[in-house]
Amino acid sequence: MILGASFDTPDENEAFAKAQRFPFDILCDTDRSVGIAFGVAADAKAGYPKRVTFVIGADGRIEQVIEKVDVRSHPSALLESLR
Repeated sequence: MILGASFDTPDENEAFAKAQRFPFDILCDTDRSVGIAFGVAADAKAGYPKRVTFVIGADGRIEQVIEKVDVRSHPSALLESLR
């Protein structure tokens, strides 16, 4: 399963996902609590989160953290590495 997370509102995320033709849902973290918990936002006033990928195993544990993400090549490279 693939999920995204954003500080934007549900309407903003829906419009963005539709425009980008994302085949996955984007979770709304408008209070930044998830971003803070995962270390991608310093505090609740952060304008944007760091762009990080977390690969979470079936047991719920983080298996991999990828901090340098090139939005053009990352999705296909990540899928290939998980095969």
